[in-house]
Amino acid sequence: MTPAPAPAPHAIGIDTGATTLREADHLLRALVAELGLPDGVFGCTHLVRDGRPRVALSLAAAEEPVLRAARDRLREQGHEVRDGAWDAVGRAVRYPGADALTGTLTVAELLARSAIDRVTVLGTPGEPAPDTPLVTRDHVRPQWQDGRLVLAAMPAAGGTLVPFEDPDPTPCCADH
Repeated sequence: MTPAPAPAPHAIGIDTGATTLREADHLLRALVAELGLPDGVFGCTHLVRDGRPRVALSLAAAEEPVLRAARDRLREQGHEVRDGAWDAVGRAVRYPGADALTGTLTVAELLARSAIDRVTVLGTPGEPAPDTPLVTRDHVRPQWQDGRLVLAAMPAAGGTLVPFEDPDPTPCCADH
């Protein structure tokens, strides 16, 4: 297993006014593509609860000049940009290896292919065995915990795991 990189030391926070995770994910991916950011850049979402609930974004990179140009372009587009991430527990949407996490992988493959440091399973005290299959549903959103990128998973049919976050959640009150 290849050790995952440490969180990038330089970060900017972007307030786009997004109100849902889905909207924020879409905006983050679009901004990363538009800005032509390199593969090593981390892109996260952050729930902001300061009287105007919303989902803010952050971009983090090892090299500050990468973000300097992005900061300027984002401000030119009218986004509120600040130095630093919104908090230390961002939900990673863009991270090294994220695009390689499709289909069904073992926990060991997931860790080797991406910047994810560890996998936890809801309701269990330890980490899953390296050969445990994980059905990614092509939607793997780990979170920063104590400076490590951690994927929360849950048990699924046939002894497999799935990421805790569902790619197609049922909206609240959908049946009313």
